[in-house]
Amino acid sequence: MCCIASGIKIPFSLGKTLFKHNNKITTMKKTAIILALASVGAAFSVQAASPQPFSVQQLVKINKLHSAVLSHDGTKVVYAVKNVDADGKASSDLYIQDLNSNAATAKQITQFSGTEHSVAFGPNDKSIYFLAARDGSSQLYQLALDGGEARQVTDFPLDVEGFKLSNDGTQAVVNMRVFPECKDLNCSKEKFEQEAARSSTGREYKQLMVRHWDTWSDHSRSHLFVAKLNGEKVTTAVDVTAGLDTETPPKPFSGMEEVTFTPDGKHVVYSAKAPAKDQAWITNYDLWKVSVDGGEAKNLTESNKAWDAHPTYSADGRYLAYLAMSKPGFEADRYRIMLRDTVTGQEKEVAPMWDRSPHSLAFGKDNKTLYVTAQDIGQVSIFEVNTQFGDVKTIYNEGSNSVVGINADKIVFSKKSLVEPGDLYSINLDGQNLNRLTEINKDKLAEIKFGEYQQFSFKGWNNEEVYGYWIKPSNYKAGEKYPIAFLVHGGPQGSFGNSFSSRWNAQLWAGAGYGVVMIDFHGSTGYGQAFTDSITKDWGGKPLEDLQKGLAAVTKQQKWLDGNKACALGGSYGGYMMNWIQGNWNDGFKCLVNHAGLFDMRSMYYVTEELWFPEYEFGGTYAKNKELYEKFNPVNYVDNWQTPMLIIHGEKDFRVPYGQGLAAFTFMQRKGIPSELLVYPDENHWILNPDNLEQWYDNVLGWMDRWTEK
Repeated sequence: MCCIASGIKIPFSLGKTLFKHNNKITTMKKTAIILALASVGAAFSVQAASPQPFSVQQLVKINKLHSAVLSHDGTKVVYAVKNVDADGKASSDLYIQDLNSNAATAKQITQFSGTEHSVAFGPNDKSIYFLAARDGSSQLYQLALDGGEARQVTDFPLDVEGFKLSNDGTQAVVNMRVFPECKDLNCSKEKFEQEAARSSTGREYKQLMVRHWDTWSDHSRSHLFVAKLNGEKVTTAVDVTAGLDTETPPKPFSGMEEVTFTPDGKHVVYSAKAPAKDQAWITNYDLWKVSVDGGEAKNLTESNKAWDAHPTYSADGRYLAYLAMSKPGFEADRYRIMLRDTVTGQEKEVAPMWDRSPHSLAFGKDNKTLYVTAQDIGQVSIFEVNTQFGDVKTIYNEGSNSVVGINADKIVFSKKSLVEPGDLYSINLDGQNLNRLTEINKDKLAEIKFGEYQQFSFKGWNNEEVYGYWIKPSNYKAGEKYPIAFLVHGGPQGSFGNSFSSRWNAQLWAGAGYGVVMIDFHGSTGYGQAFTDSITKDWGGKPLEDLQKGLAAVTKQQKWLDGNKACALGGSYGGYMMNWIQGNWNDGFKCLVNHAGLFDMRSMYYVTEELWFPEYEFGGTYAKNKELYEKFNPVNYVDNWQTPMLIIHGEKDFRVPYGQGLAAFTFMQRKGIPSELLVYPDENHWILNPDNLEQWYDNVLGWMDRWTEK
C-alpha cells in the first residue's frame, strides 16, 4: 500500500568533538547526551534563549534540502534549498560548496523565482545542468560555474520532467509526457491543448489502469528522448521509446534513477513494464536497452517475472548492477543486488545471504565496490558491498541516509533523523571522520524544543523480537505521567523509523504534550524479509498482537507513559488498523484517528487501482479467495465498534478511495458512536498543502485533547 509513512542546540564544534564518528555511541545515547548538555550549549550560544515545543506552524516553515550532487572529481557539492520565510513564502535556489575548504562556506549560485532541481555536473565539472520553469515551461539549463547567467539548453514544446547526461556530456536523455500514437512533440502538444479545450467531459477507456494514485489517465505516457547537446538551443530529440504504451520511468514514485546511459553513450537502459493489458495486476518491470538513435529495445531481464530496477553502470563500463525482486506480483519483496559482466555476459547475485533490501546503488571509484542504502532496524543505513566476495560492511547506521556521491576516500550523503530535517554530511570510506557539511535550518531549529527519543524492543508475536521508538513530550518533567499518541505506520510493509517527515512527524505530538509510541510490527521493513513477509495473508493477526504487546511493554518500561490515556492513529494500512482495532481491541484506547483507512475489503478490491497489491496480500482476486478477504475485513466486526474516531480522507485518493472513509463515518453516525469527518477535495493519499496540514493537525490534536482530557 505504498506510501503510507538537530534539535536542542549545543555549539557545533562541541557536538563535532563529542560525536566524532564513534559507532559505539547509538542514536539514543547521542540524543540523551545532547539533551543533557542542552543547558551547557546555551552558555555557548546567542541563539533563541527559550526554544518552544515543536508545532505544525514551525514544520511547514522548515527549509528543505534537495537535488544534491557531487562533482566528478569529488571536490564540490551542489545542492538546492527550498527556503520558507516567516510568512510561509518559499523560494528555491542552488548552492555550491567546496569540500576541500576548511571554511566549508556555501555560495549561492542562482537567484531566480521558481525552483531549480534535478542537478547534474557537466563532464569537466566547470558547469552544472538543472531543470527550471523560468519561462513557464520546464526545460534544461546550463550554468557555468565561473560566472554568468544560466543558459537555456532545451526549448521543447512540452515540459521536461527529468534528465540524465551521458558521460561525455554530449547527450541528454530526458523524459516528457507524450501520446504514444504521435510522431513528434508538436502533435502531443496539440492533443494536450485539444483535450483541455473540449467541451465534453467524459473519459473513455478500454482497459486498466484507468487512474493511478491521484490522476485519471488522459492516455498520455512518460517517454524517453535523447537530445544531442551541441551548444545550441535544442528543439528536437529522438523518442527512444516510440510507441511504448507503458510509463518510463514508472510513475508516480520513480524517477530518472530508473534510466541511464551506457558508459560509451551508445545506448540507454531503463526500467519499464512490457506493453500488455495486465498492467494493473503485475509488477513485472524489466530492464530494457535501446540505441540512442531509437529502434527496437532489447529486454535485458526477460527471465525474471518480478520487479527489476535501478540500472547502474561502473564508470569503466565493465559491470551493470541492478536491483531485482524474485516474487511476481509483490511490491515489497527483497531487492537482490544483481551484477552482470558486460564483457562475458555472466551474471550473479551479490551477497545473496544478506537479508536486507537496498534502496539505491552506486559504484565506488574502483569500479568493483558498491555503496548501497537499506533499511536496517529502524534506520536507513549506508553499506559497502564487495561485489567479488559478497562481504557487506556497515559504513554509517544512524538516522535515515541517502548517498549523494562517492569520491576516492569519502561518501557524501544526506541525513535525517527524528530531530533533524535533513542536511549533508561526509564520512570516510572506512566509516570514520563524520563531518557535517550543511546546517540549512540552524536558526529555525534553535527555536524548537524536540522531545528525547529512544528505540526499544519487546517480545511480540511468537515471542520474536519487535522494535519500536518512544519520544518524550518536549516539556517532559520527571515524575509526571503523559497521555500517549500511539502511531501505526502504513504500507503495511513500511516503518516509522529514525527519520523526519513533512507529514506524519512524530515530534509534533511530543510538542503537543504527548508521549509518542511507534511499533514496527510484523510486516515492517528493515528487519529481514521473513519478518516483512509475515504480514501477508495475516493483516489482522500478528500485527495486532505486536501492537497490543508493544503498548503493554512500553508502558511497563516507561512509567511516565499513561496507558489509560492513549489514542491510536494511523494512515492507509494504519487507518485499516484503526478500523480493525475498533472491532478487535475496542477497549484499548480513548480515541482513534483514521486517515485513509480501508473499511470494506470487498469494495476496496474493486475500486483501488494497483490490483497487484490486494491480490498478493490476500492470495488472489476477491472472487478466488474471498474467505481470506472477509476474515480480515473490518466491516464484518462493526458490531463491536464503540471507540470515538476521527476520520480523514482525500477525495483524490485513488489508492484507498474516499468512499472507504465515508462508509466508516456513516456507520458510526448511525450507531451513535462519537465521530467526526474531515474531507479534502484537493488532496490524495497524503496531505500536501501546508494550509491543509495545519488544519489536519489542529483537528487531530484537538480531537485527542478532548478524549484524553488533556
